[in-house]
Amino acid sequence: MNLQLRPAIVSFLALSALTGLAYPLLVTGLAKALFPRQAEGSLLRKDGKTIGSEWIGQSFTDPGHFWGRPSATVDAHGKPLPYNGANSGASNLAPSNPDLHKAVQDRIATLRAADPEATGPVPVDLVTTSGSGLDPHISPAAAAFQVHRVAKARGLSDAQVQALLGRHVESPQFGILGEARVNVLKLNLALDGLQ
Repeated sequence: MNLQLRPAIVSFLALSALTGLAYPLLVTGLAKALFPRQAEGSLLRKDGKTIGSEWIGQSFTDPGHFWGRPSATVDAHGKPLPYNGANSGASNLAPSNPDLHKAVQDRIATLRAADPEATGPVPVDLVTTSGSGLDPHISPAAAAFQVHRVAKARGLSDAQVQALLGRHVESPQFGILGEARVNVLKLNLALDGLQ
């Protein structure tokens, strides 16, 4: 028995050191050396102050900013926590769930109240959450739906805001992966820079 126990313990300790320490340190070191900004969370800074990550959405509710997708993150009691990166996940509500239907209708009503002149169809990504609940992007259509409200709240022309939006539409990765999208935080930072 002792002949089998010693090699098992040595193997366990050696593999633990290799896979639990050496490999993670190597990968982290390579990531920081090759992709330093991404390894630190792709943080966005303004005036030397960190204001967010380009990969985690933020809650914007004032009419002078573009609004992102609703967040699906909740605390242990089901209370919404806007874009809580520590608790990412989907709502897991089925399309037939009355709670989902009510939430979508409430979000549509909020968008219509914020801009009664926006009579077109509300883009689906403005009223439904993403799979992670933290999506920082909206579709160009969702951003375009908000142009008039944002322009009016800031005293700008629709054309000025639309031009800014056009410069912030990101193409699909490598031209084929995903869809065109707009990072809401980056767009709002550029919008703040106009003033």
